[in-house]
Amino acid sequence: MRIKFQADADLDGRILRGLRRVAPEVDVRTAAEAGLAALEDPDVLRLAAEAGRILISQDRSTMPAHFQRFVSRSQSPGVILLRARVPIAVAIEELLLICAANETEEWINRLAWSFMRPPDM
Repeated sequence: MRIKFQADADLDGRILRGLRRVAPEVDVRTAAEAGLAALEDPDVLRLAAEAGRILISQDRSTMPAHFQRFVSRSQSPGVILLRARVPIAVAIEELLLICAANETEEWINRLAWSFMRPPDM
């Protein structure tokens, strides 16, 4: 099945705008579009799971622990944690690679940390 993304309120909006610009076929919702902007992590995880969407976040401080608790009692479509200062182009490239190389089922209950490094300056 095709991957669908859900951004949380911590994700830099420029990443989603750029992703939509270069790949309008990618199914991605903002936190505002999904009504997640003011919600706590457990509720964000629950709503993303109910919608069958992989959550994209830059909240590396609390999201991993909330995710572990969530998957101990529920199933999650997965979470991708991007670095806070990841270059926008690198984040977009990473998300496009995930879409191209993966199926939704491969992400169930998976927490993935950003794996690409920005190019050397």
